[in-house]
Amino acid sequence: MIKKILVSQPQPADPIKSPYNELSQKYNLKVDFYKFIKVEGVPSRVFRKDKVSILDHSAVIFTSRNSVDHFFRMCKEMRVEVPDSMKYFSISESTSFYLQKYVQYRKRKIFHGKQNFKDLLEIIKKHKDEKFLLPCSDIYKQTLPKLLEENKIAYSKAVIYKTLASDLSDLDINNYDMLIFFSPSGVQSLLKNFPDFIQGETKIAVFGPTTAKAVKDAGFKLDLNAPTKTAPSMTMALDQFLEKAFKKNGARVG
Repeated sequence: MIKKILVSQPQPADPIKSPYNELSQKYNLKVDFYKFIKVEGVPSRVFRKDKVSILDHSAVIFTSRNSVDHFFRMCKEMRVEVPDSMKYFSISESTSFYLQKYVQYRKRKIFHGKQNFKDLLEIIKKHKDEKFLLPCSDIYKQTLPKLLEENKIAYSKAVIYKTLASDLSDLDINNYDMLIFFSPSGVQSLLKNFPDFIQGETKIAVFGPTTAKAVKDAGFKLDLNAPTKTAPSMTMALDQFLEKAFKKNGARVG
């Protein structure tokens, strides 16, 4: 029976309103959050070696808040004044609104997709005359550059931050009945911190196909793979999984 779940992400800003809190009450669970990965900025002196000029580009593609923060950090470190004419293309509306931390929000220069890169690509294709900059981590999804190349979009990659494994030495990984991962980096962090980890009866849940592949490549059994047709989010998929598991064991839900 699943009683303790570890989510490999930072704790939500408002734990009470988190969907995980609803699940913990519904199924009488203990849900813990722990950052399995950390982000570290690439120094400007290292970035200069890649010979990517920010001002040679007329538009920037942001895939996360980290890419936003580190792009403007790099501009500041290199004393690059971003022109008002620069256009910004964000993977989601929330990332787009996050840009207000650095630039004045104007619809004619800020565009966003619904939540995935394919949605955003349709918007990018309408601006093919722009030269795009793709700020990213040293571990980036190969599908993004591939899609840009297939659609003949002029772009440059800018590796401006690194994704590293967090120190999990104070974590008892064997104390949990289920582990939840959202990126291949999280799975790699598990392997680095706990090289002797044996899955045994521990359930593993993932979000996204690349994370699922990382779990299988590591030799672990995958128990829950989100999203699904009926569950677009991890918490919805987890709810369905737990309900089925609890009924199978004759346990009461709610």
